[in-house]
Amino acid sequence: MPSGRTHDSITLWTLPFVAGLTFGQTQSGNLTLLVSGGFLFGGLMFGPDLDIYSCQYQRWGWLRWLWLPYQKSLRHRSWLSHGPLIGSALRILYLGIWIVVLGIVGVTIAKLFWGLEWNWHNFVKLILRSLSKYYNECFALYIGLELGAMSHSLSDWTGSAYKRFKKQGWQGLLSPATNNKKRQRKSPIYRPKKSKF
Repeated sequence: MPSGRTHDSITLWTLPFVAGLTFGQTQSGNLTLLVSGGFLFGGLMFGPDLDIYSCQYQRWGWLRWLWLPYQKSLRHRSWLSHGPLIGSALRILYLGIWIVVLGIVGVTIAKLFWGLEWNWHNFVKLILRSLSKYYNECFALYIGLELGAMSHSLSDWTGSAYKRFKKQGWQGLLSPATNNKKRQRKSPIYRPKKSKF
């Protein structure tokens, strides 16, 4: 598995290719900026390794406590964190829940102490209207986040496959599940200690 610095280098070196390919396909500077920004954010701060104490986790600074429940509930490299599409969608949903909870607390405090006028119904309508109006932009941002996360996952999978190939040759690449079963069988068998009586 590549180190955090290697993942960062992969993200930074592939960013021009992602930007160029996006602009070539969309001919839109705004969409290219959203895909490229999402790719950079997804690769450096919002990627699959938020499920462990990683560079991505540490970059959240004093906000990294937000990711502790996420880490406790997911096993590292599970399909929920490293899987295509589902990993990024789950992280967006998770962060969205935190934003809503903290927003509710902030609005409640502002209403109590400063008499803020707030209408949740109008706010939700505004959000839904914005999402439907800027659908292409939201989709471009999601694609960027997903590409950033997938560059991380692909380098993990490639690194692991290379290590298996070095140890076991082509057999390690062809049937990794079989090799895991063989390793489990070779583990020492538990034998209870003999009693002294």
